[in-house]
This record gives sequence, C-alpha cells and structure tokens, in this order.
Amino acid sequence: MMEENVRFEDLQYLSVSLPEDIQKLKWYGDFDRARKVIDLVLKKDIPKPLRRRLELEKWILRRLPLSYIYTEEEALERLEETLKGATREELEQLRDEGGAEWIFVNGQVRYKDNFIENLLKTRRELWPRLKDPSKVEDRIRGSRLLDETVSAMKAEGGLAYRMHVRTSLRVEKEAERIGSLIRVHLPVPVEQGQVKHFRLLGTSMEPVRTVPAYAPQRTVCMETRLEPGQEFWVEYEFENHTGYTRLEPGAAEEEKNPKGTPEDLAPYLEEQPPHIRFTPYLKMLTGQVVGDETDPLKKARKIYDYITTHIMYSFVRQYATIDNLPEYMAAGLKGDCGIYALLFITMCRIAGIPAGWQSGLYGTPLDIGCHDWAWFYVEPYGYLYADGSFGGAAWREGNRERWDFYFGNLDPFRIPLCSGFQQEFTPPRTHLREDPYDNQSGEAEYEDRGLIEGAEYRTEKQMIEIRRIPFCKDPA
Repeated sequence: MMEENVRFEDLQYLSVSLPEDIQKLKWYGDFDRARKVIDLVLKKDIPKPLRRRLELEKWILRRLPLSYIYTEEEALERLEETLKGATREELEQLRDEGGAEWIFVNGQVRYKDNFIENLLKTRRELWPRLKDPSKVEDRIRGSRLLDETVSAMKAEGGLAYRMHVRTSLRVEKEAERIGSLIRVHLPVPVEQGQVKHFRLLGTSMEPVRTVPAYAPQRTVCMETRLEPGQEFWVEYEFENHTGYTRLEPGAAEEEKNPKGTPEDLAPYLEEQPPHIRFTPYLKMLTGQVVGDETDPLKKARKIYDYITTHIMYSFVRQYATIDNLPEYMAAGLKGDCGIYALLFITMCRIAGIPAGWQSGLYGTPLDIGCHDWAWFYVEPYGYLYADGSFGGAAWREGNRERWDFYFGNLDPFRIPLCSGFQQEFTPPRTHLREDPYDNQSGEAEYEDRGLIEGAEYRTEKQMIEIRRIPFCKDPA
C-alpha cells in the first residue's frame, strides 16, 4: 500500500476548503475517483496550503470508508436481530434522526460497524424491546456504580483506587512484514493531577525511549525487526486520588478574584487549529449560550448545560477524517466523548475561561475503555473538570445529581494518558499517526508507512487489578 506523504504539521491545512468537485465525489462515496481528481489538481501550479490540504485528503479518503461495513440490508438484519418489531422504516428514521451513523460508498448507504452498540448506549427507550436483555446489564451496573461513587465522594471528600493495567498491540497476520523494521508507541499515564505513585512494571522488550513523566502524550516507544505473531505490551500500576470540590455559585465573580488568571494558562485561551478555532458560528453560539453572564463559573456552567442537554452522544468515524470537530458537533448536534470535550473547551476559551484536554482510559471493576474529558480553570477553585458525555448520559437518564457532579468533578476511575490535544509523540512518528490528536491504545508504523488500526493492527486493554485504597488529598 502506498502511503501519502503527509506529516503531523500538515493538520493545520484541514482548515483549507476542498474544491467543490472533490467534495461532491467524496460525499457520493466515489473515493477512487476523488483521489484521481486530486492527483490531476496536484499536477497544477497551486498554492502550498491547497497542495498540502489535498495530499492530506488523499490520506483521509483511504481511511474514511473503513468502518462503514454494513449495507442497508445487513444493517436491517442486525437491527432485527437486536430489537423486537424492528422495521426498515425504523432504521431509516434512526438514520434521519442521526441515531444510526452512515455515509455513501459508491452511491450506496453504508452503516457504521458499531451503530447497534450506539443505539444501546444512547436510547434507553429501546431496552424493553431487546431480544437479549443481558446486552444492557453492564450499563445498568455501570450507572449504579457511578451513583454510589458520587455519593461516596461527597461524603468522604474524595476516593482513591490503585490500578494495574496492561496494554498490548499486535499486527494482523495479513499486514505482517516479517523482518521489517517496526516502531510501536504504547501509552502510559501522565504523572500529574490524579496520578500518583506510577510504576512501569514491564514491557515486551527494552524500550527505545520512555517519555518523561509530564509529556502531554506519554508513551513507551519500542523498535525492532518484526517477528511472526509478535505482541508488543506495557504493564503499569498507579494510584488515582480524586478529590471532590463543592461549587458555590457566585464565589468566582470577578470582584472576588483579585489574582486573575495565571500567566501560564494564557495558551489555554487561544485557538489551536484546525479544531480549536473561534469560528463565526461557534462565537455566535457561545454568545447566545453565555448571554450577559460575567461570573466565569456560571458561564462555564451555562456552556456545560447547553452541551449536555442539546447534544446526543454518537460514535463517530475516525477523528482525523473530520475537518473541524467542535463545529461538527455544534452543527450536527451529535458526537462522542472527545468532541463533547473539544466543544466545551472551545466555547470556554471564546468566553474567556482557560480550558484544556485530558484523556485516556475509563477503568472500573466492570470494564475498561477509551475516554476523553476536559478541564477548566476558575478562581478561587483553580482547576476543575467537566465530562460532557457522562453528564449528557446522566441528563438522558433523568439523574440530576450525577449531571451536576460532572460539572466540576470527576470519578476516580480515570487513567490519564494525555494532557494535551494534538501533541506529537517523542520521538516523533515518521508518518502521520492514525489518531494525530489523541493516544489511548497505541500506534505502529513501518519505515515507509503507518499501519491502520483495526485493519492492520489491533490493541487490547486489560484491567488486571483495581482496588480501593485510602484517599489522601495530597498524597506524597
């Protein structure tokens, strides 16, 4: 497979509009012809920003259709297997409402690989129609665990857990190049905030580099000649000590905040193209949501309330195939946890509130998986958290206490692997990463190209042990 010559720094050119002829081919799903037209345009004398945007688009077009695997008939079969009384009309209605993610591939509708899982996650009204009710038992237990956790944090001022985690990566047999040089980056926790007493317990081989404790996207980098069936892995443990902050409306008003915003937070009030951009629409939306409010905490709360009550959670395609993630959500009124975080961050910055990114894994005694959330800074509290997707889920369940909790606070089940959005690895990748914005599972590349997650390599995350320990507000 030929890899397009794109680099991490080319991401800025996503803000350049595609020529209309290419856009028409792209959204009709004629990806081969779109690449052909791009090649014709690249032969011309065109400006560098447009050239880099088109080269990046070729990379995007190769990945865009990969997760859209179901034809209409196959999607209907899956819906009928899952729900009693499912019909074609219901599937079409779900598609029109944004409940079943789809695109055109060669003019034919194709549904995303996890559209059923998305329905089970977001539409509790469908649960009574499930042919297999056990599909949602873990979700019910998960909601109960969160309610118990919120109550305990309020009563005790915080909770702490020791976590023992293993992350692994294996190249698919069809993509193996035995004897070829391969470089693998696997994530480990950033040692700040909640993370205390981190220990790297082991790796599958001697790393080329273990990135420093405070790197915004911290990894263990391994490099070797690939062997058949080779597994790359890291294993670590740490303590998560998460305190509870009780918020008092009015405490953050300007007259009660003589210190102002620390200078080192200035970057968290700025744009960060291509995604954290103060577009005309997002500025208008923020203005409408915030109104005349001047209290920073109340402004942030208004933003959180709008996002959690107006946006429907939805699994989306690979982030690198979306031009502007916050605007995608603000206009489409749907998106997943990372886009909830980015929209909150962008709107906070427009409103003059420093805000930033944190992401990694959400790991409980029940499950472990990828997750993203946001932080923001308001005096006199300092750093606070906001989890729009967990808050939105609480709102849909009618759980006001949990909805309130996730504005300002987090549960103690987070494994923070990234403290910065759109940050390069150390050492940097030779080729553009599969997810150039975040890293929760791991990435791999050969000397001449990057490997595609899901198609050419797979990752696995295991919670080997998680146990509650005494909470310390400031553990040494």
